[in-house]
Amino acid sequence: MDRDLGGSIASGLSSVMDQLSQHLSQQWSELQQHLNVKDEQTAVLVTLGVLVFTLLLVYLVIRGALKGKKRDTVLLLGLSGAGKTALYYQLRDGSLHQGTVTSMEANEGRFVLNSEAKEKKGKKMKPVHVVDVPGHPRLKPKIDEFLPQASGIVYMVDALDFMPQLRQTAEYLYDVLTKAWVVKRKIPVLLACNKIDKVTAHSMDFIRKQLEKEIEKLRTTRKTTSDADVGTEISIGSETGPFQFTQCANKISIVETSVLQGNIRDIEVFIRECVPR
Repeated sequence: MDRDLGGSIASGLSSVMDQLSQHLSQQWSELQQHLNVKDEQTAVLVTLGVLVFTLLLVYLVIRGALKGKKRDTVLLLGLSGAGKTALYYQLRDGSLHQGTVTSMEANEGRFVLNSEAKEKKGKKMKPVHVVDVPGHPRLKPKIDEFLPQASGIVYMVDALDFMPQLRQTAEYLYDVLTKAWVVKRKIPVLLACNKIDKVTAHSMDFIRKQLEKEIEKLRTTRKTTSDADVGTEISIGSETGPFQFTQCANKISIVETSVLQGNIRDIEVFIRECVPR
């Protein structure tokens, strides 16, 4: 899986270094015999040259491994009950997954989007790696396992029970938006206001404004926190005015959706913008 990239690179480098060590040891012995190196200064210069060559080779190996790895992962994030798992199954095979199931493991798979599979039968389509990260607070650190391969984030918001969960929803979103990977790589984020088909659901404009207000409060609170407590958090927004999503370095979009009604077209479009065919 994609999150095993670090282990694969480390294993590959270990193999390369073992081979290099054997090869260089042999070459060094032959070089000493050939040049009849006797003085210490010449030996040091030759050793430094070998070291520089080795480091350059290791750098090229790492660079090649990272360059060849494409970011084709889309993360589904949000609080428990927001509709992440239902969306995952809709994207994968169009099946309806009703009810809330609190999982301690991420649902993940690499597949062609169900709507595209229906429309483009017989044609080769590019699969997408989709990861449904559990919304349990204890499992938030799992996001960091997938972020290095992420090209986009779908953040699910429960538009029906939005106000009772406003603080938690904003805190989770703030934690995501201030992560170094998200800011520096400008990973786009789609706020998907789910369950919009319900009569008492809040509109996406209302949700956007409330989230911006709540994140502004969080920004003010976090400013008083010591750097040691903040960790790798990166500040977002403007210093001259209240927070707005348009101030973020990465693109933040918002749409209305109803996963159980199959109304996920805007999400599919976003995913394909993040992972082109």
